[in-house]
Amino acid sequence: MEDKIKSGYLYDFYGELLTEHQRSVYEMSIVEDLSLSEIADTLSISRQGVHDLLKRCDHQLEDYEARLHLVEKFMNIRADVIRINELTQGSPDDATMSEISRLSGSILEEL
Repeated sequence: MEDKIKSGYLYDFYGELLTEHQRSVYEMSIVEDLSLSEIADTLSISRQGVHDLLKRCDHQLEDYEARLHLVEKFMNIRADVIRINELTQGSPDDATMSEISRLSGSILEEL
């Protein structure tokens, strides 16, 4: 998964666990796509300070994911739902219905 997209998912799932200041800086970087210099100028802090804060946030968010696996579960469920949608595009036969049943069982296990 691309780093920006991965960071976005991690922030979506765990961002509320960051401090308000961390969330603000992280949103400027990930959501608004501002450079380190632009963030530093906006907040009147050093570029290195922004860099260090973002690295700490990334580490913290990745640590939450390593413990809870919410993004991983979401991505697995998303892939299964996409596959179910693909399978239901035609007239499903018995093999297709069996695959849909297996996928829905997999989704229920993830939940």
